[in-house]
Amino acid sequence: MAAESIPHWPGRMIGEVHVRSTPPGPEEQAVFVHGLAGSSTNWTDLMDALKDTVTGHALDLPGAGSSPAPGDGDYTVEAHARAVVGLLEHTGPAHLFGNSLGGAVSVRVAAARPDLVRTLTLVSPALPDLLPRYGPVRVAAAAVPRLGEWVADRLRSIPAEQRINASFAMVWADMNAVHPDRLREAVEELRRRDEIPHATQAMIGSARGIVAEYFRRGQENLWRQAARVEAPTLIVHGKHDRLVRPAMAAKALRTFRSVRLVLLPTAGHVAMMEMPQVVAAEARRLIRETRLGNAPLAS
Repeated sequence: MAAESIPHWPGRMIGEVHVRSTPPGPEEQAVFVHGLAGSSTNWTDLMDALKDTVTGHALDLPGAGSSPAPGDGDYTVEAHARAVVGLLEHTGPAHLFGNSLGGAVSVRVAAARPDLVRTLTLVSPALPDLLPRYGPVRVAAAAVPRLGEWVADRLRSIPAEQRINASFAMVWADMNAVHPDRLREAVEELRRRDEIPHATQAMIGSARGIVAEYFRRGQENLWRQAARVEAPTLIVHGKHDRLVRPAMAAKALRTFRSVRLVLLPTAGHVAMMEMPQVVAAEARRLIRETRLGNAPLAS
């Protein structure tokens, strides 16, 4: 019988986004940014593993989780980055974590506001790849005008359990490792999201936002932004990632100024959920090595 899962951290509104936080403890702060179709609860287990090192804050990006839709309907990576900066301005300089879409958002934040980012930890970041895998191709299809809305309408007719099982099978290396409580919670959350008027547009808008980043040129290209990141960086890839090619780690090694790469041989796209203790150990090592790093602690 599976051990009891860790309850999700309590949440509250901070500015325009909903944020789940661990109890006040360590002086150093951390902010966690989820991926496409994810939420703050994606970080529950990693936040628990790190609560002896940092006080954690995981936000629901605008329109996702329990955050309301943005008033301007902007779901671009830049808009999500502004929401993260708003939280960082509330917490003070923090260790920034991002997964997938949240990784792309976090790169943009770290490049634009080095004063707010002490370290950067990216789990399977969705950085532009000229050879995307099947999953990103599906995201691109969903981002096509009208087609995305049609697909979303069709998907809602499929039982929530079936959609969650398909989603977890895509992002986890081993579906048998998913705690039954997490599956049940995900199904309940999807049913709740099905009843929210802005949920479909939030997902499609965010998908369009990340697809647009793959075609951005010039200084605002995400790889050029990555080259500007000053914070010590940890990049974690799962060998069985079906969405982001682990081979992109080689490009990251050439691009980020100060970077450590970790390839997990039994993980998929969401290593912070699949093996939180391992990811926590790597992140804790980075944090401890940079405690006298680039940004002062919040006063």
